[in-house]
Amino acid sequence: MELFLQRLFDGLTNGAVYAAIALALVLIYKATTLINFAQGEMAMFGTFIAYVLAVEQSWPVWISILAAMIISAGAGAVIERTLIRPFDPSNHLPIVIVTLGLFLLINAFAGIIWKYDPRAFPSPFPTEVEHFLEIGGARLRYESIGIIGTLLAILGVLFILLNKTKIGLAFRAVSSNLESSELVGIHVGRTLQFGWALAAAIGTLGGGLVANSTFVEPNMMFRLLIFSFAAAALGGLDSPVGSVVGGMIVGLVQSLLVGYISFIGSELSLATAFVVILVVLLVKPAGLFGTARVERV
Repeated sequence: MELFLQRLFDGLTNGAVYAAIALALVLIYKATTLINFAQGEMAMFGTFIAYVLAVEQSWPVWISILAAMIISAGAGAVIERTLIRPFDPSNHLPIVIVTLGLFLLINAFAGIIWKYDPRAFPSPFPTEVEHFLEIGGARLRYESIGIIGTLLAILGVLFILLNKTKIGLAFRAVSSNLESSELVGIHVGRTLQFGWALAAAIGTLGGGLVANSTFVEPNMMFRLLIFSFAAAALGGLDSPVGSVVGGMIVGLVQSLLVGYISFIGSELSLATAFVVILVVLLVKPAGLFGTARVERV
């Protein structure tokens, strides 16, 4: 039972990080019905900005992460305006190619600036050995509580933003029907730009939360992005709540399988994400909370 609880706590912690990145993926997909393959690299670059502010400029960690989120949001808005909006939104192939190009470009640019040496990043939560709660013999670290609590806070803020604000309601309208939104006077371009900015900020926050355990380097988000893809697919690519539930499930599955099936180990843990994606696509393509597509025949 002690081992099970420990694996449970570790899985929930990892799942919260996966859910944060999956939430950013879902915001873009919900508005454009395409996957932003550069989401992980955008989060990585934002995490590097937080590193520069926190470590090199000695800013408080939370202030550094919040400042990096604002900068990332601005960068996301610029990317949407200059590289995404000029293309026809109904033609997905050029936009997918753009996001793949951004993936390579941002990774290479980060490597040129900061090289590929791993850098330590301070956690925004207490990480000392004695900072934990003992439950059933297992240790629930304060850092884990902070990460899960931050995810729930993001979800709450996002709910209020999308349901109680004008820009949030406009984003939901564009996500539901782009043509009808244009007809009622919604500025679709600016609304999608808001979605890209919001996704970039949330992705940077996810990178800042996990940077203490993965270290900061240009390839830090690759594994996280694969697990986040699985979480988004499992929960539903158009459901923010589903992305959080999917992230928690993927984190728990990964932790429990690695803990109880010895031959899997950390090397094959990434394969569990591909298995989840494959099963979802075969059994329930819309995901647990996604909207099933209805086509006229």
